[in-house]
Amino acid sequence: MVNNDALVRQLYEGFNRRDIPAVLTLLAENVDWANGMDGGRVHGRDAVRAYWTKQWAAIAPQVDPMHVTQRDDGATAVEVHQVVRDLEGKVLLMRPSGMFSK
Repeated sequence: MVNNDALVRQLYEGFNRRDIPAVLTLLAENVDWANGMDGGRVHGRDAVRAYWTKQWAAIAPQVDPMHVTQRDDGATAVEVHQVVRDLEGKVLLMRPSGMFSK
């Protein structure tokens, strides 16, 4: 059985380091990822790479998992604390939020 808590934490650690190759290896080829900047979703590793590259050219998000649980439907639910800064370091957004993935 996969330890989802450890996997999720490893994913977010890589995200916060801006280590796209390390994070993409943890994601399925057909990953479905929320596009928080433009709305909608991106599909597949190449689309996630393009989205993050665009995102990180405009803002500096820090997303830390606070609580990871396994849902009855097989999805992993992740509650996160998110801080988004502009590229000069000014806080634009700070909030907890919930995210779900399979």
